[in-house]
Amino acid sequence: MRQIILDTETTGLSAENGDRIIEIGCVELLHRKLTGHNKHFYLNPERDSHEDALKVHGISNEFLRDKPKFAQVADELLDYLADAELIIHNAAFDVGFLNKELELLGRGPITQVVSNIIDSLQMAKELFPGKRNSLDALCDRLEVDNSGRTLHGALLDAELLADVYINMTRGQDALLMDVMDDVSQGASQERLDLSQFDLPVLNASEHELAAHDDVIKQIDKASGGQAVWRILENPVA
Repeated sequence: MRQIILDTETTGLSAENGDRIIEIGCVELLHRKLTGHNKHFYLNPERDSHEDALKVHGISNEFLRDKPKFAQVADELLDYLADAELIIHNAAFDVGFLNKELELLGRGPITQVVSNIIDSLQMAKELFPGKRNSLDALCDRLEVDNSGRTLHGALLDAELLADVYINMTRGQDALLMDVMDDVSQGASQERLDLSQFDLPVLNASEHELAAHDDVIKQIDKASGGQAVWRILENPVA
């Protein structure tokens, strides 16, 4: 599976009110592995950034004056994104800006180009309900080194999000991806008939049973007698 982690920086918060993209960063994953085949553009937005936006990304208006306009990189970007699954943190924001840029060129929305869009912010909210799920918070929680992130930058943020996404989905996808890696390397996958083996049943020893009973008692005490097995033993009529 080919996935692209994408991030943008913009002149402000509202594409509908004329704000534009000034930076696009893309990081490619192939079967969950970084390929190094990334894309990065600085863009001339043909307008100045708002003061608050400048404080976030630190990209000066002067720096962007001689950069290409979105129209000049659109074909290269869309060819790169074609048929990939996009992973974006707070996807509605970035997708809204991409769609507005494409609309200004008379083109259809980005969903006509890519296979799917995953919002990693929504994914994080489901995994960590009630907690902060900004990119910085997720880096801290998942032990992803973001010490080099003093300002927002599209490529750096995409690289960090790639690590965060891999960590968030490791439990779901690791086994599947290992199999896919084997297949991609030409390894044969044969079904093993377990009926030919005499599999022994190993009973727990007295020591192991005592240790298990001790853990159960600790859990029962900590839950105030509300452990699941207590409820099942004494169901409410």
